[in-house]
Amino acid sequence: MADIFDVIADGTRRDILRLLLDRSAAGHDGTSVSQIVIDLGVSQPTVSKHLKVLREAGLVTVREEGQHRYYRLQTGPLDEVDDWILPFLDQAGEDAAVVLPETAAYAAEVVGRAAASAKHALESALRKLPGR
Repeated sequence: MADIFDVIADGTRRDILRLLLDRSAAGHDGTSVSQIVIDLGVSQPTVSKHLKVLREAGLVTVREEGQHRYYRLQTGPLDEVDDWILPFLDQAGEDAAVVLPETAAYAAEVVGRAAASAKHALESALRKLPGR
């Protein structure tokens, strides 16, 4: 399974998650691939590729009805992100508890990129060890 930080580091995947969150809050019981394509203005193959990554990470579930697939957000895997980031927010004081959406998106991107970079550096270092 991909590291959750690697998964959310991609902006298109975060856009898909946000769209699914918004549609769920509006009472939709799943969102079709074609609706995601329309709403995000991204090609169908690109959306399908990102949905596969999100599905493998457990962030979305899929329901099939005939030839259509409907995706729903599953927030459980994001608990790992919460567990990692909450101590930083606690350190920043109570004002940090109120985070504007654009600030949160930026923070997610920075954290995701940093985690992916650190993972890559660690894997590179481990490959250089004798006996590997």
